[in-house]
Amino acid sequence: MKTVKRELYLKRLIDRRENGMIKIITGIRRCGKSYLLFNLYYNYLLSVGVKNENIIRLDLDDEKNAEYRDPDKLYPFLLSKITSDREQFYIFIDEAQFAISKAEIKSEEPVKLYGILNGLLRRQNVDIYITGSNSKFLSSDIRTEFRGRGDVVQMNPLTFAEFFSVYDGEKSDAWRDYFTYGGLPYLIYCKSDEQKIRYLSDMFDNVYLNDVIERNNLREDNYIDQVVDVLASSVGSLTNPKKLADTFRSKGMKVSEPTIKSYLSYLQESFLISKAQRFDVKGRKYIDSPFKYYFTDVGLRNSRLNFRQQEENHIMENIIYNELIVRGFNVDVGIVNTRARIDGKQTLKQSEVDFVCNKGSGRYYVQSAFSVPDKEKLDQEEYSLLHTDDSFKKIIVVKDNIHPWHTDKGVLVVGIFDFLLNPSSLEL
Repeated sequence: MKTVKRELYLKRLIDRRENGMIKIITGIRRCGKSYLLFNLYYNYLLSVGVKNENIIRLDLDDEKNAEYRDPDKLYPFLLSKITSDREQFYIFIDEAQFAISKAEIKSEEPVKLYGILNGLLRRQNVDIYITGSNSKFLSSDIRTEFRGRGDVVQMNPLTFAEFFSVYDGEKSDAWRDYFTYGGLPYLIYCKSDEQKIRYLSDMFDNVYLNDVIERNNLREDNYIDQVVDVLASSVGSLTNPKKLADTFRSKGMKVSEPTIKSYLSYLQESFLISKAQRFDVKGRKYIDSPFKYYFTDVGLRNSRLNFRQQEENHIMENIIYNELIVRGFNVDVGIVNTRARIDGKQTLKQSEVDFVCNKGSGRYYVQSAFSVPDKEKLDQEEYSLLHTDDSFKKIIVVKDNIHPWHTDKGVLVVGIFDFLLNPSSLEL
């Protein structure tokens, strides 16, 4: 049976072991959170000598554990499993949002589950790990709710490198399958394209979208599926709630701007999409609107469009964005303002850097260019990078399978395979 080691996320859990914090593993449903915690990390703990009976595992998504969705029953159950004050115990709770009621979500009162977990953490011999698929419940207010004792590990579907590690075939074939069907782990077990298509379609309609609708009590006549369709067909394009509302209005659908803003928030909270803000590089400030939205999994995006719009360049841009997020960068869309003489007049020219990638004090500028067949195209892609007026590293990622090289102006040009398969590709 094929298994993906998910070494990046496993290391992040190992590094956080017994750090006095509640480890919260979040991410889109079916991206492998449960497998990471209940299999990979569980087996790691066993391998370093932790006794099986000292690892308390509870899956709240399983109906057989439904009674423990009640925090008043969950707490005594967990306490009953901690049989010693001298030995270290590990608590794993999967899909912890099932222990949070809708009434608690709407209330200003503290969520009972958080209080229980904080209480357990006061015991010196308890290390707690939880998973959840909704950022509103588990991530957005995590430091407040857990009184500064929550440590978030966000998990994504398989990267191309993870996908290729179990792929039986050439890189070019793997890339075709990956940019078509994405990286949800279950897909590596599907034998045919038909199985993959059916799985993605069922997941989107019956799991992801239904979750959003149910969690947010949306009316039956909501337009959130149409919002998804518009985002999917224009991935990586600038948009905002007003622009989307105008689009619907032109089609005879009355959807208010605040409603669309809420829909976008719900889709982000479910990890279906991510928002990239625009950043004025020279002005060193964020621009409020518009934004770019990318799908957490390109296969789900493609499925939503019935695999009709397979623009490889736009999908490649989405994949690069996801890769940078997985590597731990904060990713913005860069805006560079320059003055140019056009028809004898000084004109303000605005150009774009696809991704401004920040981590700590480090920064990289990354441009997604499907190809640079000639000097004219290279000059075009370099323009915004060379006018940032700073010394941070600048990279152009192309689809071509090439050896990495530097332009005369010091910009690194790297092929998509080298970029995705080499974790140190930004340092080439």
